[in-house]
Amino acid sequence: MISRSTIDRVFESARVEEVIGEFVQLKKAGSNFKGLSPFTDEKSPSFMVSPVKQIWKDFSTGKGGNSVSFLMEHEHFSYPEALKWLAKKYNIEIEETEQTDEQKEQTNERESMFLVSNFAKDYFHNLMLNTNQGKAIGLSYFKERGFTDETIKKFQLGYCLDEWSNFTNAALAKGYDLKYLASTGLTIVKEHKQFDRFKGRVLFPIQSMSGRVLGFGGRILTADKKAAKYLNSPESDIYHKSKILYGIYQAKKEIAKQDNCFLVEGYTDVISFNQSGIENVVASSGTALTSDQIRLVNRLTKNITVLFDGDAAGIRASIRGIDLILEQGMNVKVVQFPDGEDPDSFAKSHTNTELKEYLETSAQDFINFKVSLLLKDSNNDPIKKASVIRDIVTSISKIPDGIQREVYVQECSRIMDISERVLFSELAQLLKKETTQKKKPTPSYNTNVDPNEPPPEYFYEQEQASMALVKKGPVASQKIDQLSILEKEIIKILLLFGNEEVGFSEEVVTTDERGRETFSNRKYQNLVSAEIYLHLQEDEIEFTNPLFQEIYTEMIHQLNQSEKLEIDKFVNNKNIDISTTVTSILMDEEKYQLSNWGRKSIEVKSALEVLPKAVSDVIYNLRRILIDRLVNKFLVQGKEFTNEEKEEIMSYNSLRIRLSEKLKRVV
Repeated sequence: MISRSTIDRVFESARVEEVIGEFVQLKKAGSNFKGLSPFTDEKSPSFMVSPVKQIWKDFSTGKGGNSVSFLMEHEHFSYPEALKWLAKKYNIEIEETEQTDEQKEQTNERESMFLVSNFAKDYFHNLMLNTNQGKAIGLSYFKERGFTDETIKKFQLGYCLDEWSNFTNAALAKGYDLKYLASTGLTIVKEHKQFDRFKGRVLFPIQSMSGRVLGFGGRILTADKKAAKYLNSPESDIYHKSKILYGIYQAKKEIAKQDNCFLVEGYTDVISFNQSGIENVVASSGTALTSDQIRLVNRLTKNITVLFDGDAAGIRASIRGIDLILEQGMNVKVVQFPDGEDPDSFAKSHTNTELKEYLETSAQDFINFKVSLLLKDSNNDPIKKASVIRDIVTSISKIPDGIQREVYVQECSRIMDISERVLFSELAQLLKKETTQKKKPTPSYNTNVDPNEPPPEYFYEQEQASMALVKKGPVASQKIDQLSILEKEIIKILLLFGNEEVGFSEEVVTTDERGRETFSNRKYQNLVSAEIYLHLQEDEIEFTNPLFQEIYTEMIHQLNQSEKLEIDKFVNNKNIDISTTVTSILMDEEKYQLSNWGRKSIEVKSALEVLPKAVSDVIYNLRRILIDRLVNKFLVQGKEFTNEEKEEIMSYNSLRIRLSEKLKRVV
């Protein structure tokens, strides 16, 4: 693990304009820099870099952050990889925290395996390009497949000579340990003999998202029926077939840019698509799609288009992966190629324009695809048709978002000519069954549960509510949005003005002998952060947005420690979500004025003058909306109220009215 002192030195040394300047052409714009977004194909610059605040913001996509977050977004590095990239750029020596001997040994083992794998990639590639046998056999095979020199270089394709230990001997001669040749599976060791696993095969290096070589896929070139056509590296400490997608390293930028990922089955499918100009494509390498592979794509986009060839048996085997994609809250479409065609052959037999047009026009929603596929076997049999409907509803039940489920139920109702009520009832039963199963003790190996996701009971309750109160859904969503806006406004005020001490006024109510109320204001000085804290603490208000709550909790912790907010700790936070959110808020302020002040054309220098009212407004509005939610909670239940409940509703309504009146009087 990288030491805290190294991380601090990296953040102190890194200049955001220098880092981003290596990837984006920046031009001076006042105290900031501007450039074209590296994430979209825009023509007018909306990408802003602030050297003063050491942050960036892309207004075309909403992304933003510091130097580390830019590398994570643009290069798709992990957090440690981004830190190491910056450390190398600024000549900072990486210090690791103290590790046990076992941890050190394990780290060294993995690094040695990566070194051996990288050597193998270069060796196989150079051998194919620079030896007579390599050119005559390996290179000629790829040329016959229609791959250009540029494509062969891009994917570092190679060839292993059809000799028992050519590669192994070369690696040993270079000083690589046989232990790591064996642990990566490049060399098979039997007693006192060793030989090359991939002898006589053309090779496809399999790389991680950051470009490290994890393993290889090898295709045999002879007609030996006893040998497997394709052979992959065995599972190892660095290669887990179910956790990697072929082509992810070459495709990551284009996937993020296009906001879509094409999923195919084989290596050559990926390469042929790339050569045809479609680079946002990856392959599951002939394995059944796994949750870990889907999560890789989920880091880059929420949209997956699955490409199937005309083989019906293969489609039925692969279609199970659609439910896994839906489970992770992703959007999925399906493209099926004509009989006898696969992505590789179709790309080669059509022009780039024809291929792109086919993908656009043939993409189907997963419901339409399943219906067209499954109904072929039903032959208008009512029982089989019912089975098809149940299968589709099962897929819909995998979707975590309640609104999306409802939309798909409506679509299924339209296509299958069956009432929404019946479909919702079936869906509710499936969700209830899933809830019951989730309540049972889960095996210890289940590590895929996200602690931030709502429990299954939530989805079941939401489904019941949507069945009874479909029309009330948008109203609830609107209030949640209003609440989120106010919570963000509070965080914004704290970030920009939390350490400012300004004058506030408190409304004092006195009652005379006749019961008449008189209102007056008491003036006092206070820190903005302390004022907000006191109000929220008084009403025991917590943020509904978990990220805002986490930021706010850290702010309170800082205030308790030093009575001052240190904004840098939020901008450079290890939690990329916190860093990005805080940076976005700060950079928004560069382009606009805070909240209503900008719309009222108030000068920045006068911001402190209207700050007390801004604080009071956002606090009172937050209270008012929370009260509205409590009132509506009673009203949507559709039941007869007890006298106590009626009094409580009237009390909430009265409080809401008083708050509205109070807002008008706040100075």
